[in-house]
Amino acid sequence: MLLAAGRGERMRPLTDVTPKPLLQVQGVPLLQHHMQSLVAAGVLRAVINTGWLGDQIPAHFGRQFVLQGNGEARQQLALVYSVEPEKAYETAGGISRALPQLGDLFWLAAGDVYAPDFTFPAEAAQAFAQSHELAHLWLAPNPAHNPHGDFGLSENGKALDLPADDERPRYTYSTIALLKAELFAQPWFEVQPGNPEGLRAPLAPLLRRAMADGRVGASLYTGRWVDVGTPERLAQLNQ
Repeated sequence: MLLAAGRGERMRPLTDVTPKPLLQVQGVPLLQHHMQSLVAAGVLRAVINTGWLGDQIPAHFGRQFVLQGNGEARQQLALVYSVEPEKAYETAGGISRALPQLGDLFWLAAGDVYAPDFTFPAEAAQAFAQSHELAHLWLAPNPAHNPHGDFGLSENGKALDLPADDERPRYTYSTIALLKAELFAQPWFEVQPGNPEGLRAPLAPLLRRAMADGRVGASLYTGRWVDVGTPERLAQLNQ
């Protein structure tokens, strides 16, 4: 699942007329960088949630993304859209809305993050499927705009919701994860699958509940990673 529904307030005025995932980095829409990596990893289908200016995203990509190679279409990614209102449902609410279109296990990535070195490894998905984990997060070294990080990382590969006075290092959640549909049901989540009431709900509270039960794994990702949250960061990437 690729998250592409947000308003992108910090990116205004660019996002007044263009949804943030369609803003270009090195001549390619932000969202397309993830698509290219997914196709290269052998993923066959992606669900994209849309909200703010959401009609522009299917108008741009259509129902199929084709990766070109040596001048010929070589690999394809089928695209399915989960439509939300312009005031979108936030991450967990949006995932819940899309659950009927997702499987029991799926990748998650945010369409406003530039991470061209992430490969969506099949072996990671296979190990996750066989584990007791409900989520597996990729954590990144803290950028300047998030110096204190989000979560800790234990020696045995568990994500930790550290208390404020804990001096162990924290890392920034990259917004790339493997998730199981089970996380979006009780006792972790109160919203009905499919989010029929259109409730807005963030993802972090679900993750913290599952962390407390030792059911969230994590890996450190040290490749290129930028949360393209401001026009200045976008300009720096395009220099």
